[in-house]
Amino acid sequence: MSGIGPGAASLLALIVALSLIGLFGSQVFVERCLFRPYWFLRNREYSTALLAGFVHADLAHLLFNAITFWFFGIPLERRLGTPLFLLLYFAGLGFSQLGTWYKHRDNPDYATLGASGAISAVLFASIVYFPTQSIFILPIPFPIPAPLFAVGYLAYTWWSAKQARGRINHDAHFAGALAGLAFVAVVHPQAYERLLSMLSR
Repeated sequence: MSGIGPGAASLLALIVALSLIGLFGSQVFVERCLFRPYWFLRNREYSTALLAGFVHADLAHLLFNAITFWFFGIPLERRLGTPLFLLLYFAGLGFSQLGTWYKHRDNPDYATLGASGAISAVLFASIVYFPTQSIFILPIPFPIPAPLFAVGYLAYTWWSAKQARGRINHDAHFAGALAGLAFVAVVHPQAYERLLSMLSR
């Protein structure tokens, strides 16, 4: 099978279209999509947990997530099939929003948006299924083995989430990554056997 699958194509089209509407068309739309943990239950803003995962704060944020999704999501859908791929994506989104809600549920000023949590789930599931791949991160001039990247990324996001500085929602990244790892453990635990076998060589 070659080409982009229907799940990845649909998700990517929605992410790009809704983000561009928010960035260049309607600031009101962006405000409507913000996930605000404090108000999520108080004002019954249930739809924002989903909508926030398809809108981005700026063009660089959108571009980075879209490129990551393109490189890792397309081959992963081929490996999983469309139903499981979609389940993974929305599980990652839901788990990342749950982690964000739990940490910031008492902060009335906190708001977030972006697909980073769901895409982290896709990325980390891909690392388990395809452990021999390498990942390039600018400005580092050499490829990083995927398992090594996974360890470093989790450590970095955990530390960054503890610092609680800047605009990046590291809690969503961390929770989404864990969701991706847990998804593989439940659906295809034998993938971890292959990963451990490769690492032990």
